[in-house]
Amino acid sequence: MNIILLGPPGAGKGTQARILMDTIGFVQLSTGDMLRAAVAAGTEVGKKAKAVMEAGQLVSDEIVIGVVSDRLDEPDTKAGVIFDGFPRTAAQAEALDRLMAEKGLTLDAVVSMEVDDELLVDRVSGRYTCAGCGEGYHDRHKQPAKAGVCDSCGGTEFNRRADDNAETVRARLEAYHFETAPLIDYYTGTGKLRMVDGMAEIDEVTRSIRKALGQD
Repeated sequence: MNIILLGPPGAGKGTQARILMDTIGFVQLSTGDMLRAAVAAGTEVGKKAKAVMEAGQLVSDEIVIGVVSDRLDEPDTKAGVIFDGFPRTAAQAEALDRLMAEKGLTLDAVVSMEVDDELLVDRVSGRYTCAGCGEGYHDRHKQPAKAGVCDSCGGTEFNRRADDNAETVRARLEAYHFETAPLIDYYTGTGKLRMVDGMAEIDEVTRSIRKALGQD
């Protein structure tokens, strides 16, 4: 089974992807990771990508599709993949469909994690992590039992991402919705779109995704 998992920053898409990898056996395909790996490996498409990136330009759809094509040829993808960060436009979605057809593969479902923007702003802008062990906390929803001390490792240093502020999160959400709207329309037309409540508890979101994929 091959799927696309859509969701804005902070919706928990990464968390759900990891759970699906562990429980179903998917391989997560991130375009950023694939591009870096292709550049490091010195593949033909990797060389093209490196030249473009070193020139400070955006990597073309043709190059991205080439990277995806090479990655899909690797043995570990045969059990199924989760596309992460791709496609981003209807043109890329059409190109992916052609690529999958050429390889005798199918895209089985597109799962969109639906969110409430203001609740998501609150969720993301209040989060921080322990610098020692990475345990996650939140200003309002999950604070350490003892103020300033990590529950897991006893550390006293915490980190907060510079872009985890309300203004930046709203801008990222606006960009995501603008970018993703054409994809929602495209995959609705194919009958492959499945929508789940991305604001539910983690376990409930997982159950909803598994149900949408026919895994329960």
